[in-house]
Amino acid sequence: MVETVQEQLATLPRSPGVYLFRDEGDDILYVGKAKSLRSRVRSYFNRGDGRAGIERMVARIARIEIIVTSTEAEALHLEQNLVKRHRPPFNVRLRDDKSFPYIAVTVADEYPRVMFTRERHRRGTVYFGPYANAKKVRETLDVLNRVFQFRPCEGPKPGRHSGIPCLDFHIERCTAPCIGAISSGEYREQIDGVIAFLSGDTRSIVRSLEGRMRVASAEERFEDATRYRNRLFAIKSLAERQGADRRDAGTFDVIGLAVAGDRAAVQLFPLRDGKLIDRYAFHLENVEGQDRATVLEGFCLEYYTAAPSVPSQLIVPSDLTDTEALAGFLSELRGATVDVRAPIRGEKKRLAELAAENAAIALDHETTAAEQKRLRRIEALESLREGLNLESLPVRIECFDISNLQGRDIVAAMTVFLDAQPRKAHYRSFTVRGLDGQDDFASMAQVVARRFARLRDSGETDRYDESFSAIPNLVVIDGGKGQLAAALDAMKATAGLPRVAVIALAKRAEEVFVPGRSSPIILDRHDPGLQLLQRVRDEAHRFAVTFHRQKRDTRAFSSIFDTLVGIGPSRRRSILHHFGSAERFLAASQEELEAVPGLPAKTARSVYGQLHRTGGPAS
Repeated sequence: MVETVQEQLATLPRSPGVYLFRDEGDDILYVGKAKSLRSRVRSYFNRGDGRAGIERMVARIARIEIIVTSTEAEALHLEQNLVKRHRPPFNVRLRDDKSFPYIAVTVADEYPRVMFTRERHRRGTVYFGPYANAKKVRETLDVLNRVFQFRPCEGPKPGRHSGIPCLDFHIERCTAPCIGAISSGEYREQIDGVIAFLSGDTRSIVRSLEGRMRVASAEERFEDATRYRNRLFAIKSLAERQGADRRDAGTFDVIGLAVAGDRAAVQLFPLRDGKLIDRYAFHLENVEGQDRATVLEGFCLEYYTAAPSVPSQLIVPSDLTDTEALAGFLSELRGATVDVRAPIRGEKKRLAELAAENAAIALDHETTAAEQKRLRRIEALESLREGLNLESLPVRIECFDISNLQGRDIVAAMTVFLDAQPRKAHYRSFTVRGLDGQDDFASMAQVVARRFARLRDSGETDRYDESFSAIPNLVVIDGGKGQLAAALDAMKATAGLPRVAVIALAKRAEEVFVPGRSSPIILDRHDPGLQLLQRVRDEAHRFAVTFHRQKRDTRAFSSIFDTLVGIGPSRRRSILHHFGSAERFLAASQEELEAVPGLPAKTARSVYGQLHRTGGPAS
């Protein structure tokens, strides 16, 4: 144990609070909360703990940082904030967690859009939500579109370049403001109806539709009357569902938890007015070595801080009884008391057992699926070793690809697959220098030489790179004999390299070229080894093309920004991140420029004026 850590363990207070484990580089490994910092933190360093995940983490701890709080609930709040900010590698996390959906109305546009979104930062946009279920949001938008017929086209202005209305106009899903079929004022009335409905005012909309239906019927416009009737039914049905979602009486969530190894599954049953309305499934990572109470808290911190609402009661597994801190945390989120309880009898106990059973089934299913994927990866690696007569299993595969446009902005990409899975943290990109025109062979030779020079020099601390310091078992070159020969020559010219297998994969007929053999190896197209090579090659191509586009767009942006007054490096980065390409930036409206985060409205108007005063900046 590091001497500094030993000294800190001896002086820990018995107060509640938050503890942070830091490594030698002072990066945060783990954030936790405790009722007693002294007993909780010292428990990690008890001999014979036996929890593999904890042992790996403890071996890396170089310093302990503590923050004392007044209560355990306060510590839970602080823990949640620190976990969100730092994303420590050993904390429990929801896999593939997404932000909740909203309905957005772009009221700043002349003809506003009503759309699905997961972001809430654009000025001039009214947001409704968040909602718990994306499918229900899309269903709501579909009904609203049939009733109010707002435009579904994208962009701040309606219509297409051809000036011809789209199919939505002909099937009465749009009033076609693009061809002047409706005035701006009339269209705004439609949008006001959408906003009123989403704000909870359904009576006036129902009365309006009923009045139109009666007038159309009296005037014997029966087709119009039928359309109004159908819209009336749709809006009443939607209003009933909206009302059901808003009722709080008898509302509670039931959580089932299953933990095995480094994975956990959670099943959440939301009950509203005593009815089970849905079932949500979640998977968690980084749970190895954590007790079930910590895993449950980790889930609740992630889920309920972003959830549309917090129920008045939370039913948790029967073995989790110390929930006082969690209840306090959720109560503050809700703004009212939240009762967190483990039931011991009755219907709630039955629901808790049902949720736990579903969580165990989900975890077992994922474990089985993960094992099947692992076996398929092993099969692909074994097939590759046998098919290419490799000396060892190609555990680490590196692939190189060149990308350019008529010899300009030549770049290269190195992608890495470890155990037949992409290791994106080890991907590297290169800018090819010193070449006139397009020369794929020379480009490949330069990039391979630079990569293996970094391997040779990996012992130098100032040039250490985790990816470059690793020795690949197999190097894949995207190309044919010429690219393979260039790569081999570059590697031979770099002294002191270990033996590394090198092949080339030609895209035309998926031929595999190997050194010392004139004819290519043809693998069966169903061979798992060939399919793995194709995945590696395609990923390298994607990464190279993406980097090339970034270089090209950066150059285009630089030439544009050179002429713009009021745009410095920080604002340039904000605009580049927001629009993604020079084309989208140049085509942006003034409203879209004003929506760029970090760009003041006055500056946005100035930029728009500079861009369009003479049709664009001088080249």
